[in-house]
Amino acid sequence: MEALHIIGEEHQSLAGILHAVRYMLKEITAGRLEADLKLFQAMVHYLEAYAEKRHHPKEDLLFKYLEKRTDEGSEALARLALQHAAAPQRIAALQDALTAFVANPGNFADFARAFDAYADFYRNHMMLEEEAVLPLVRKYLTDEDWTAVDAEFRAEMAANSGKDGKHEDFAGLFSKLVSAAPAPIGFGSGPFKG
Repeated sequence: MEALHIIGEEHQSLAGILHAVRYMLKEITAGRLEADLKLFQAMVHYLEAYAEKRHHPKEDLLFKYLEKRTDEGSEALARLALQHAAAPQRIAALQDALTAFVANPGNFADFARAFDAYADFYRNHMMLEEEAVLPLVRKYLTDEDWTAVDAEFRAEMAANSGKDGKHEDFAGLFSKLVSAAPAPIGFGSGPFKG
């Protein structure tokens, strides 16, 4: 069941980034914080490269094991599959709004709205997984399934750890994001230095 622990940790990291951006947007709107454009760009990159390209494929792998064991939860799994498939369009809309904001600070409100829509979607997406699907995974997967899933997760993580210089080091990036984010959501050592 190591895979469930990994999914849980990834959900916490992603929720942390979503919360951090929302906090910063609120503080900017209130005039208490200057926008750190590089930090926003790095956080949106993290959401695109980690959440959409690394996290979702692991979930899809886990969900395939569930589909082999039961039809229970098939409606939720179908919704999640559609949501995962729509990831490129969803993140592109957020990236476009951020690009427009970076080019013209007058586009801040549009970026804030785009981010709120993305964060609302993502929160509901994770809740669907955690409330409707992951309990079924715990219920139906066999010991043999868990052995296979855990091995596939470990292999994916080793192959994409970033330690080989060919892939991105997301743990390191997450640490840099937390370091640069303003207190109380981060250590406040900003501005972000990629």
